[in-house]
Amino acid sequence: MEDVRRGNLFVISGPSGAGKGAICAGLTAETNTMLSVSMTTRAPRENETEGLSYHFVDKELFRAILKEDGFIEHAEVYGEYYGTPVAPVIQSLEAGRDVILEIEVEGAKQIKERMPETILVFILPPSRTELRKRIEGRGTETAEKIERRLERVDMEISQIGKYDYLVINDDLARATGDMLAIMQAEKLRVREDTGTIIKKYSTDDNI
Repeated sequence: MEDVRRGNLFVISGPSGAGKGAICAGLTAETNTMLSVSMTTRAPRENETEGLSYHFVDKELFRAILKEDGFIEHAEVYGEYYGTPVAPVIQSLEAGRDVILEIEVEGAKQIKERMPETILVFILPPSRTELRKRIEGRGTETAEKIERRLERVDMEISQIGKYDYLVINDDLARATGDMLAIMQAEKLRVREDTGTIIKKYSTDDNI
């Protein structure tokens, strides 16, 4: 059986309104990357679909899964719970498929501690003014919630030094291209399982 190189795990974080979702959609459209679908207890927004945007569950079910250690990370944000089911992530990585997780900074820290090989990417809009414009443009947030999100930005930005890459999303196509470049570079990185490839190369006369 042919050896399969383990996939890479990418965690994408950034303020609400940075364009993380649009970038992830572009990546999955152009590659065989798996976008991990998180669970949340918050209500779906108008443009969100069950099973694609999130798995929307109640708090009782979320707590039951958490008790069984069924999440690779979890967090409480604005009074609602978010978590990433662990099984689909591990299965995809072991099959050689890259996985993308779109989560906030606390969840990223949890995953990095549990899986140190995780590649962390932070997405930012070009300015705070543009960030406010994007959040307000959704038309789904109250003025109070918008201010709470903006207050959180400084805390999130303070964590950038813990990330491996920073992408400025001033143009969606360019930002998606930057992410594709990062993913390709990581495929070429020398790592532990590269030894299998080297061994095969040295013994395979057909190469």
